[in-house]
Amino acid sequence: MSEEAAGAPLRVVIVDDHAMFRAGVRHEIGQRCAVVGEGEDVATAVAAIVATQPDVVLLDVHLPGGGGAEVIKQVLPVAPQVKFLALSVSDAAQDVIGVIRAGARGYVTKSISSDELLEGIARVAGGDAVFSPRLAGFVLDAFSGAVDLSGIDEELDRLSAREREVLKLIARGYSYKEVARELFISIKTVETHVSSVLRKLQLSNRHQLTKWATDRHLI
Repeated sequence: MSEEAAGAPLRVVIVDDHAMFRAGVRHEIGQRCAVVGEGEDVATAVAAIVATQPDVVLLDVHLPGGGGAEVIKQVLPVAPQVKFLALSVSDAAQDVIGVIRAGARGYVTKSISSDELLEGIARVAGGDAVFSPRLAGFVLDAFSGAVDLSGIDEELDRLSAREREVLKLIARGYSYKEVARELFISIKTVETHVSSVLRKLQLSNRHQLTKWATDRHLI
């Protein structure tokens, strides 16, 4: 049931560690949804969701404190009626499958239009599953066994949430400047994260990093 059919705006919590992004989403959906809370990491997200009991949570995948899947795992036992729609810069199979297994009802990327996002929120609130065609394919492949997800978490766990975001963008061919713009951080910070990723994964250069990510279906 949409917010119009229900006679009241859907109540939404926005969870993302970028304050500018949360403000942007609030502006885009605020005319048709009631944004009742926000979270910037796992702890603040769980607290906001449990306190406000929203219809839908817009949830980033990579968050300080354990990630989006951890938010879902902590919330659902105490508020099983809350629906989660992942909204992330990442379109990697590992991220998609992780939050869906945790209990999210859908997954869309941050390139989605405002109208599409509003439609997705309404559909998830009504019990539907919402994915872009590419991401839906990941889910189907995972359930059919076509994607091998074993052995990935252990290596990824060495990286922070921000390092994972930088890794995936660099592996897709983004320049340092483009990564900085996408993640609202400085070029110097991007360089620092790349150096840390290479060190933790025992890789020597960008080519090896791209191959590492490709082999693990992260891009």
